[in-house]
Amino acid sequence: MAIDPSREPIVVVDDLHIIYRVYGSTSGGKGTAATAMLRMVKRESGPQVKEIHAVKGVSFVAYRGDAIGVIGTNGSGKSTLLKAIAGLLPPHRGGVYTDGQPSLLGVNAALMKDLSGSRNIILGCLAMGMTMEETREKYDEIVEFAGLKAGFIDYPMSTYSSGMGARLRFAIAAARTHDVMLIDEALATGDAKFKQRSQAKINELRKDAGAVFLVAHSMDVIEETCNRVIWLDDGRMRMDGDPAEVIEAYISATTK
Repeated sequence: MAIDPSREPIVVVDDLHIIYRVYGSTSGGKGTAATAMLRMVKRESGPQVKEIHAVKGVSFVAYRGDAIGVIGTNGSGKSTLLKAIAGLLPPHRGGVYTDGQPSLLGVNAALMKDLSGSRNIILGCLAMGMTMEETREKYDEIVEFAGLKAGFIDYPMSTYSSGMGARLRFAIAAARTHDVMLIDEALATGDAKFKQRSQAKINELRKDAGAVFLVAHSMDVIEETCNRVIWLDDGRMRMDGDPAEVIEAYISATTK
C-alpha cells in the first residue's frame, strides 16, 4: 500500500477484515413455538453461530479532498466498509486510521419520526455539535436544500415519504463541515434536481473538509461526483482508481 508523499492522508485502511457473527437455530427450522419445543425435547444445544467474512483484507489510503465512490453488487461489503471507517464495527484483523471524526449518513439514519421536520433539524444540528445560533443560521438553507413542499417541515416525520426523509437527513448532515463524510445510498432517493444539488454540495464539502465516501448503485452519480472509485467484490477490493475505468470494468464483469 503506497502512500503519495505529496498529499495529506486522512483515512488509512490497512488489511481490514470484518467478520459478522450470526446466530441461528441448529435445527434449521423457522423460529416458531413448535420448533423451539422440538429443540427442547431433543435437548439440542443453544443457537448455532455462523461467521460471515464481510470484508477481506482491504487496504487503501484516502487523501484530503478525495471523493471516493464505493461500488459493488449487493452483499459485496460496501456498507460494512463504511461502518468500519465510521468506527461502528470493530476490525477482526487489520485496522482503520482516520485524521478527524468520520460521520456516517445512511438512508436509515435515525431521526425521531414523531417529531416534526423542523424539530428534527434542530436536534440533528445540535447532535452534530453545532450551536443554537449556528443552527438558526443554517435552518432556512437546510429546508430549501431538502426541497420539502410548503408546510411539510412542520409535519411529523412519520408522514414523510422515504425520499423526503432521506433528503432531509442529507440536508441536515451537509449543514456542517465534516472531517470524513460517509454517504450510504442517500442520493439514490432524490429526483434529478436533488441529485444535482447533492453533487454540488459534495464538491463544496471536498473543498472545505477532508474526504467524502459515497455508496450508490447509480453509476452516473458515482462518475459525476467522485474523483476515484473503489470496486468491492465478495468483500475484496477488485479495483481502485479512475472512475471511468473502474466503472467500465465493473459493468463489463457484471453484465456478462
